[in-house]
Amino acid sequence: MASPVQGQVPHVLMRCAITKGQPFAKIVARLDGTPLAQLFLFVGPTADFDHVVAEAARAYPDIPTVACTTAGEIGPMGYAEDTIIAVGLPDRDFATSVILAPSLDRLHGHGLTDRVVQARVELTGRRPGFPTAFAFAMIDGLSRREDAVLSQIAPALGPLPLFGGSAGDGRAFGRTKLGLNGTVHDNAAILSLVTTACRAQVFSLDHMTPTPTRMVVTAADPETRCVKQINGAPAASEYARLIGTDPAQLDTFTFASHPVVVRLGDTHHVRAIQRVTPGGDLVFFSAIEEGMVLSVARSSDMAGHLHRELAGLGRHGPPADILGCDCILRRIEAEQSQQSHRVSEILARHRVVGFSTYGEQIGPMHVNHTMTGVALYPPPHTADPA
Repeated sequence: MASPVQGQVPHVLMRCAITKGQPFAKIVARLDGTPLAQLFLFVGPTADFDHVVAEAARAYPDIPTVACTTAGEIGPMGYAEDTIIAVGLPDRDFATSVILAPSLDRLHGHGLTDRVVQARVELTGRRPGFPTAFAFAMIDGLSRREDAVLSQIAPALGPLPLFGGSAGDGRAFGRTKLGLNGTVHDNAAILSLVTTACRAQVFSLDHMTPTPTRMVVTAADPETRCVKQINGAPAASEYARLIGTDPAQLDTFTFASHPVVVRLGDTHHVRAIQRVTPGGDLVFFSAIEEGMVLSVARSSDMAGHLHRELAGLGRHGPPADILGCDCILRRIEAEQSQQSHRVSEILARHRVVGFSTYGEQIGPMHVNHTMTGVALYPPPHTADPA
């Protein structure tokens, strides 16, 4: 049965999902020949990514085709695995400009800031009647360069809000890939500037509350995001002591259930732990440095919080679609707490499509254990459906 949200407004995005064994032609057929401004592909890690990227470029030679590998997908039915999610921006209501930043270890030689400014000005002039614009960043999730990329992009965006996600590789953490117009890249970032006839709201949400339990990073290697000591003690042992568990039991599920946060001004941001090394160090998903004060966070009801936050985006009328980047740790936590089915239903009800990530971008910050995205509302010509 259709949900109330689905019954009220038509989609503004073209959306479909296919399984990895189906031909790419099924995507073309399901997008129904609609002229597109851009195509996004969120590709499950077991699919032949290089083939998918090449097929997309052949099927849509005249528009940007942007793709990334995922840590799971979000499709029309909610959480999905081993699928290809296609999201098309119809030319009628969208225009885009796409910027590739390759070789992120040599980022400062790319003139990225100037390129973003030039693209933003050009895009604004191309469709001057469109009232809204935003930026969507996809970044190699194993590059550890998200913060460096954002430091160059953010000043160039002016008033454009930015969200994004780091490409994933399931739970293997082996190799992540991005694709642009038929070419496959790693150690790269792709920024899509989007202007639209739709009203759009970029958002970020998490369901974490800091507790009084605090820790200080006393030895770290910021380049590798590796914390060696906490409170002057070996990092993994001290973290385990603070959360009340055996250091030998630390694993991905523990990190998803006991994230840590850093407070910046009046807000907090999750600094999630990726893994523990054989030597007892903690490797993080986000930037970390000596002297940083972290607090252990408490997780609230994820499904209930997600529903409230997404419903709040429809306070003045429901979105037609939401494009979202959802941290892999949220999916793991949902599984561990047996909320996956509820979360999937909520994502589907609120028309979220996108992918699970190795980290999320919001404005100038790279964060974890969050969902970032953009809610897109019907443009004036579809505001009053028959």
